[in-house]
Amino acid sequence: MKDPYECIIVGAGIAGLQAAIQLGRYNRKVLVIDSGSGRSTLCRSYHNILGWPDGVSGEFLRDLGKKQAERSGICFLNNQVISIRKDGSFFSVETAAGDIFSAARILLTTGLTDRIPDIPNLKPCLGISIYVCPDCDGYEVQKKKTLVLGSGMAGANMALTLTYWTRNLTYINHEKEKLPDDMKIKLQEKGIRYSEERIVSVLADDTSKFKGVQLSNGKEIYGERAFIAFGGNKVHSELASMLGAERLENKHVLVDPRTKETSAANVWAAGDLVAHSEQVTIAMGEGCQAAIWIHKSLL
Repeated sequence: MKDPYECIIVGAGIAGLQAAIQLGRYNRKVLVIDSGSGRSTLCRSYHNILGWPDGVSGEFLRDLGKKQAERSGICFLNNQVISIRKDGSFFSVETAAGDIFSAARILLTTGLTDRIPDIPNLKPCLGISIYVCPDCDGYEVQKKKTLVLGSGMAGANMALTLTYWTRNLTYINHEKEKLPDDMKIKLQEKGIRYSEERIVSVLADDTSKFKGVQLSNGKEIYGERAFIAFGGNKVHSELASMLGAERLENKHVLVDPRTKETSAANVWAAGDLVAHSEQVTIAMGEGCQAAIWIHKSLL
């Protein structure tokens, strides 16, 4: 086993990177282990972040954040953590490559993964003309012809939420999951057009400008923008469970609202793993807050 770190951060998304930057500025010995995935690798433009009025991609933010953390001595490892266990006063962290590292503190920023069916041309549009979060990007569809590509109640609720921004809405229930009659009535009352048909492909100009969708029955439905809402997102809290941290029924991890420490001593969590806010700015704040209290705990 290698010499122990003061803290190991699992996950180099927005929360993990912000924590790494803060801990680096405390001159802490920190290792960040990341598998290179995560929802921030998919979004090609966030629009509601201070200082980026024209938008910024998750990939750019991650690259910038890693370089900033490395400048203060933070180490990074590209791998997947498969287990963490308490080993005396330290934690033993094992990767898929078989490496084992030791640390006095653990910060979990493993986030969640959106369930996105493999629909051609969809992912290149994410964050540019197809959106996930109405709090982030409802503003982008004001008075525009907007399609909701989704499944069952998740898609129906997204369509209803978007009526705040536009009344020109079509909900396409891609998986034909049955909707209760009362929900169908709500959609009708709001003037939301409804279709139960599998989406064969997203129609796009220059790969990222959404134009509409082609359905399995051959029909094409056109729109200016789209939101996705397929439900069934996966919260990556398995490592937290291994360590005995308390989780909610939806698998999100409970933390102290002030310190971001979990119910397992010396284990912290931040970002989408904690609260289903899906906001870059909140992930940044939680990552920084966790890092401050990790530093205090090490004094």
